[in-house]
Amino acid sequence: MFQFQITAKNNRARAGIFSTPHGGLVTPVFAPVGTQATVKTLTPEHLKDINASLVLSNTYHLYLRPGDELVRDMGGLHRFMQWRSPMLTDSGGFQVFSLAQTRKIDEDGVTFKSHIDGSTHRFTPEKSIQIQENLGADIIMAFDECADPNDHAYIKKAMQRTHRWAERSLKAKTRLDQALFGIVQGGVDPALRAESAKFIASLDTPGIAIGGLSVGETKQQMHDTLDVVMPLLPENKPRYLMGVGTPEDLINGVLRGVDIFDCVLPTRLARHHSAFAPEGRLNLMNASFARDERPIDEACDCYACQTFTRAYIRHLIVAKELLAGTLISIHNLRALIRLMENIRAYIADGSFESRAPGLLAQWQGNAERKRAQASPGV
Repeated sequence: MFQFQITAKNNRARAGIFSTPHGGLVTPVFAPVGTQATVKTLTPEHLKDINASLVLSNTYHLYLRPGDELVRDMGGLHRFMQWRSPMLTDSGGFQVFSLAQTRKIDEDGVTFKSHIDGSTHRFTPEKSIQIQENLGADIIMAFDECADPNDHAYIKKAMQRTHRWAERSLKAKTRLDQALFGIVQGGVDPALRAESAKFIASLDTPGIAIGGLSVGETKQQMHDTLDVVMPLLPENKPRYLMGVGTPEDLINGVLRGVDIFDCVLPTRLARHHSAFAPEGRLNLMNASFARDERPIDEACDCYACQTFTRAYIRHLIVAKELLAGTLISIHNLRALIRLMENIRAYIADGSFESRAPGLLAQWQGNAERKRAQASPGV
């Protein structure tokens, strides 16, 4: 059922199709994050209009509210949120382990307190799989431990526990219509990452995720880690880089053979009035946009850019109208999805590797200009 067909290659970059019960997932792909069974401020129709093809939801949050059994009884996530294309759920591991002050880890699992009401709960690999089976996403994750990348003494223990928990996750899985991905951990230690990549690859899951990155390490450390891990993963399985999603990260990830990405960044930026644009990230709250008749990006084909001016969106922000967040979210997500569409076309015609430096210069230049605009005296 879960077959990955590579349709084109350009050095380490790949384009492909991963078959799922809700359709073929064309890769490389960026997935909007719908933490609580909704991508913030957007409807499923908005997502279809921007050509989103994969949505991620969160096991931890949906377990706490409304409850995974309720979602199951309502027909599963696809029916519950009216999204008919492929879906992915994480294991809840990252969210649980981010509750550093309220959780206790042992070999069997993790006990933690809800961020909502302080009630006590427990996740084990078996519990995480049960929740994800109730939610019913096409792609699910093995329960893992995401350790602090700066705690070098602990990273090896967390990695070894992640391996044992991956084996338990596989044994606990009962649904044949869900693809379980194992997760590579090991911090930024090359030897540990190599050991973890080999172990997770040996489990022969339908796909493999790379976790524990974009959690405080430098960009160079992320790239170096991917350079260690990616050659050790099987060619015929999709690779998912978890929680990574700046434009530069997408380009660098695809260059190294990543197929799937997700990140909250585009919608989080939108809620803080920030939009991707050719001249850099725009803070549309700024008074300089009060009479700006241009769209956010004249080259963008999204509804926001085809319909509204920067001036109008700034007015919505100043007036505290919710539509502002919707329009900027539509644009920011479309910008990344359009970038991935272009990358797939460049891989198909063999030009991506040669184009990548220019793409990186464009997006990195935008980031540098944004920093310069924010600097005093500039």
